[in-house]
Amino acid sequence: MSKLTVIYPQAIEHTKNKVIEDMNDYLESKESLPSFNQYLNDRGHYLEQIWINVWLNKVTNDVPKNEKKEFLQEKGFDVQGVDRKLINKLFRDEMREYQPFHVQEWTKETFSGKEEEWEQRYHQAKADFIKRQEANRLAELRHTLAEKIEEIAAEILEKNYTEFYLYVRYFTAKQLAADIKNNVKFQNVDTFALEEKLVDEGHFNPDSYTTVAKFFEELTGDIHKTVHWGRSLYEYQTYFFVYESLISDYLSELIPQRILERLPQQMKEQFQEAFGEKLTPSFIKGSMTQLFYEVEDYFIEDIQEEYLSDLLKIAELPFDLTLHQQIFEKDFSQRERKKAEEEAELQRKREEEERMMEDIFGQEYNPSLGRRVRYILHIGETNTGKTHHALEQMKEANSGLYLAPLRLLALEVYDKLNGEGTPCSLKTGEEEKIVPGANHFSCTVEMFHEKESYDIVVIDEAQMITDKDRGFSWYKAITKANAHEVHIIGSRNSKPMLLQLLGESDIEIHEYSRDTPLEVESKEFHIKHVKKGDALICFSRRRVLETASRLQSDGHSVSMIYGSMPPETRKKQIEQFNNGRTKVIVATDAIGMGLNLPIRRIVFLENEKFDGTRRRLLTSQEVKQIAGRAGRKGIYEVGKVAFTKDIRLMRRLLNQEDEPVHTFAIAPTNSVFERFQRYYRDLGTFFELWGKFNSPPGTKKASLAEERSLYNLITGTEIEARLPLMDLYGFLHLPFSKNEPTLTRQWEDTMYAIIQGTPLPEPPYKERSLEDLELAYKALGLHLLFLYRLGERTEAIYWERLREEMSDKVQDKLKTDIRKFVKKCRNCGKNLPWDHSFPTCDACHSAKYRRRSAEDF
Repeated sequence: MSKLTVIYPQAIEHTKNKVIEDMNDYLESKESLPSFNQYLNDRGHYLEQIWINVWLNKVTNDVPKNEKKEFLQEKGFDVQGVDRKLINKLFRDEMREYQPFHVQEWTKETFSGKEEEWEQRYHQAKADFIKRQEANRLAELRHTLAEKIEEIAAEILEKNYTEFYLYVRYFTAKQLAADIKNNVKFQNVDTFALEEKLVDEGHFNPDSYTTVAKFFEELTGDIHKTVHWGRSLYEYQTYFFVYESLISDYLSELIPQRILERLPQQMKEQFQEAFGEKLTPSFIKGSMTQLFYEVEDYFIEDIQEEYLSDLLKIAELPFDLTLHQQIFEKDFSQRERKKAEEEAELQRKREEEERMMEDIFGQEYNPSLGRRVRYILHIGETNTGKTHHALEQMKEANSGLYLAPLRLLALEVYDKLNGEGTPCSLKTGEEEKIVPGANHFSCTVEMFHEKESYDIVVIDEAQMITDKDRGFSWYKAITKANAHEVHIIGSRNSKPMLLQLLGESDIEIHEYSRDTPLEVESKEFHIKHVKKGDALICFSRRRVLETASRLQSDGHSVSMIYGSMPPETRKKQIEQFNNGRTKVIVATDAIGMGLNLPIRRIVFLENEKFDGTRRRLLTSQEVKQIAGRAGRKGIYEVGKVAFTKDIRLMRRLLNQEDEPVHTFAIAPTNSVFERFQRYYRDLGTFFELWGKFNSPPGTKKASLAEERSLYNLITGTEIEARLPLMDLYGFLHLPFSKNEPTLTRQWEDTMYAIIQGTPLPEPPYKERSLEDLELAYKALGLHLLFLYRLGERTEAIYWERLREEMSDKVQDKLKTDIRKFVKKCRNCGKNLPWDHSFPTCDACHSAKYRRRSAEDF
């Protein structure tokens, strides 16, 4: 049986009922009895509309889509692929003429000629109308009375709030006394962790709680259901929920009864007259629901602020309104006095802390240096000879210090100066190469010590001062350098910030421009276009290895550079490219940091990089820093730059004027720690104060997140107890990859060995894969950091030799394993195109998206 056959008689019944309703509405609106024919004349057109409306609504909503399509197909409509809205419109149009029910005919047949029945219907309709009017009047009166009662109740509650509160206070006091006497205390746990069993700790000690709110945090031992973000959860119950319910129940009885007693007699009489019954507390309660909830919150809030001891004292007294009011006023006065004293003490501590913070940090980070040091700024683009000119000045001085952003650059300058006849020693924290008679040092910037003095200090890549993790090392070097001259090398956009930092110091500025122009290629790069002298840039170690693998498969000789590669290995890779043994280099953006290579063309394989939080478009400064490595002066007349996509956008980033930076990073200095130790001796407090310290305008604090994470491993242990604060912070501050769990465990094990006086544990070592070898190299580096910090230079020589061997193994592993790094989908293993931007293939990505959409649906 079709749905149309089923609903047709239903629609007719519905229509008949609608006609009778309309008839009654018509009759009740007339002052005198109209004839049946008069009704038909007045309402005839509407009666026909009743059927159309009822029928069309019913067939549209009740007939399934398939049956509608079948019906339309039988009528000659082509409905394949037609959307639902159009099908409904076509179907409704056809239904207008489908077996029409003639309403007027049925009405005449049913009611025509029945004058007596028509008259009875008229009188019944009028009577129902009068009843309805009376019911509406009574409902309106009841609503008006309820509003008036609520208004008066609000006035009574406001005027007599203290009196009501005294009843609640006494009720709560009695209940608290009973609970503290009869119930047991449970060990406080996370109220959401039901798997954690509660431990009975015996009876409550009232003296352990200052306010009632503190007691309300205790657990009852029961479990109750709560709702968090729309989800039902079960958790251990606190006394707050118990007392919230108890006080609510008590107030629901107390307030309506007290309101009824205080209502004007006239209102009670109006209620009696209107409803024939007396006004009850139940009606009053129903009339003031919202007000009741608001007052309940006020009472519970005030109860929680009470001192528990004050309530327990009144629990033993019989209730007398006058006596309890006197006690409350006295308690309240004493509580306010105590609160004022506590607030005054808090204010005193705040002021004392502010004075202490000013003493500890004070003017330490004031950008105006006010020292007699000559600063020489070397400002310009990449590959313009800035570093060369500064180093030439340093070579001529009796003593000098070069501070590099990378260990590899420090090593390069060490080799360069010694090769040119200027004895130079190397210090990077992980290694020391002391040249006898050398007064020049090449170091990483983290190795700077403010108490050492030189004729000239050269600080490279000074724009790194803005880096949120390492920038404070540049800040400290620039502001604390103890030298006659400090040469600062930076990008153009760092100039305003450096001038702001140096303030009124003696400053000389040298600005540099490229002699070799950069030219952006108009065609998008493809890997088949690779040529000798190209440097292909991507932004992950994996992508470097995959790209190098593809190039080697195509017959190209390739060098590689990426951040976690050992510097010695990186140096060998660079030498191969410099000497022509490899024709192409594949690198991360590490290539943009001071490395001088004979690069003909820089090719950006990616325009975005992951910055630790999200993938983002490269900044203008990043594009310039990397692209500037193209066109080595004296080798190429033009530096080429190519992109794989969005050439117009990337050209604009390369050519646009950099936005100046004005914010630099700051971190704790030795003098800060020295002043801190006048007040405290633990690093936990120092980290807390550092978090509260508001750095001066134009600066941002180093987060010290890595130092904190290491500190959390050893806080409260014998390591913290036995090491002086400055020594402990020095170990926390060691420059190693703290996001590597293996290295973090090595650090912790070594720290225990140091304070226990046992031999340092050997660094972890595996060489199954390239990743294992690189991690082992880092572990050796961390071991050397400890050895040099402990002054064990003789032993360090052995481990430095091992590390050199390790870097050789990394170099060999790169040669043998590089073909393994084929770009594959991490889900299905299918080979991916060289320029595919994602770790999964399109098919796997689409399948995952479809599954997610189905789950959401």
